[in-house]
Amino acid sequence: MANYDLVVIGTGPGGYVCAVRAAQLGMKVAVVEKNATLGGTCLNIGCMPSKALLHASEMFEEAGHSFAKMGVGVPAPKLDLGAMMNFKQQGIDGNVKGVEFLMKKNKIDVITGKGKIAGAGKVEVAGADGKAQSLETKNIVIATGSDVARLKGIEIDEKRIVSSTGALSLEKVPQKLLIVGAGVIGLELGSVWHRLGAQVTVVEFLDRILPGMDGEVAKQFQRILEKQGFAFKLGAKVTAVDTSGKTLSVQVEPAAGGKSETVQADVVLVAIGRVPYTEGLGLKEAGVALDDRGRVKIDSHFATSVKGIYAIGDVVAGPMLAHKAEDEGVAVAEILAGQAGHVNYDAIPGVVYTTPEVSAVGKTEEELKQAGVAYTSGKFPFTANGRSKVNQTTEGFVKILADAKTDRVLGVHIIGREAGEMIHEACVLMEFGGSAEDLARTCHAHPTRSEAIKEAALAVGKRAIHM
Repeated sequence: MANYDLVVIGTGPGGYVCAVRAAQLGMKVAVVEKNATLGGTCLNIGCMPSKALLHASEMFEEAGHSFAKMGVGVPAPKLDLGAMMNFKQQGIDGNVKGVEFLMKKNKIDVITGKGKIAGAGKVEVAGADGKAQSLETKNIVIATGSDVARLKGIEIDEKRIVSSTGALSLEKVPQKLLIVGAGVIGLELGSVWHRLGAQVTVVEFLDRILPGMDGEVAKQFQRILEKQGFAFKLGAKVTAVDTSGKTLSVQVEPAAGGKSETVQADVVLVAIGRVPYTEGLGLKEAGVALDDRGRVKIDSHFATSVKGIYAIGDVVAGPMLAHKAEDEGVAVAEILAGQAGHVNYDAIPGVVYTTPEVSAVGKTEEELKQAGVAYTSGKFPFTANGRSKVNQTTEGFVKILADAKTDRVLGVHIIGREAGEMIHEACVLMEFGGSAEDLARTCHAHPTRSEAIKEAALAVGKRAIHM
């Protein structure tokens, strides 16, 4: 029986980062992974492959629609979907090999099989070959991530009715794609297939897209997507999908109830969120408490109800984001080493990798109003940004929310090209408790899109220069 200081179950971004940090701190570490490759959902069937397809499809659309106006004459681009999927797979393989290298470099044992907690300090691993092995360890970290949330009565076959997994590997471009859910995953994958030629209709239960994001941002983003060709049915729900015909017949009715309509689609993508993955882990038997949403309950130090068992990432409360899981993984490893591991949940950025991108960190206007916090707002449009003008990429704006009394920045929201790269100066500022004034007085290179952030900070004090 192998003995370890730490066994991590799951090798997604939270799990493998936790293992690496623990090994750096001198612990003997093993990771348990049920799949044949390391990296979890993110590297294999989530964040990474979707970004590869978003990039490739954007290049396809640029070549077909934007090159000519810049004086670049090229023949109409032809889609080779097989080659595009190969491009995606090359990216996956490269990242997976990178995680394998990190395990070897840090002398972390990789054990393939399904991990089950057999009590404090014990993990049983059932291999695909039927062989089992037991691990003894001082500490266990549950980093099993999340699984696709399913619609009752609608079976996902990953061919015609797909989850995000199937939507990343379609064999041909659907003529009509219906997406259930107007969250990040649905809008990103909708963008991929829309650029490649699909007609996209999005059905969303709420009366808005991007639940949880700033309302003003969501409204403008919806207008931009509609201009691109997306169709939205908001305040609506899918109640049934008839698969008997050549095309799918989808029953859509108002969320509040009422007359249903039938919408035809070649592919239906179910993208209504994700749920914690706790199946087969033996949590109940081990005495590990779950909350009412099936997430593992933890305290402020990521400890579960059982001594020596911790949990991080999508399997616990909080935003289901890879970088949140990574930070939690580092924090747990440092806590186990006697250090002061900590995650600032008020400064975790979120990004929608569409074109334009949407990014945010901190509070929305709706959250501040609900909490009764007095705030000031500064906004600056990319139509007034020099770099955006010359590149003819002027959609969107930057919005900064600051405390009315202290001027401390409480939230930053960006919709525009490269918004996902631009958000991080706001994250750094907020980590240091910075003010809008601090940001406004920080010199920004010209001409850059990031100047819009400085101008929005100036606008908090009603002194934007270029507007």
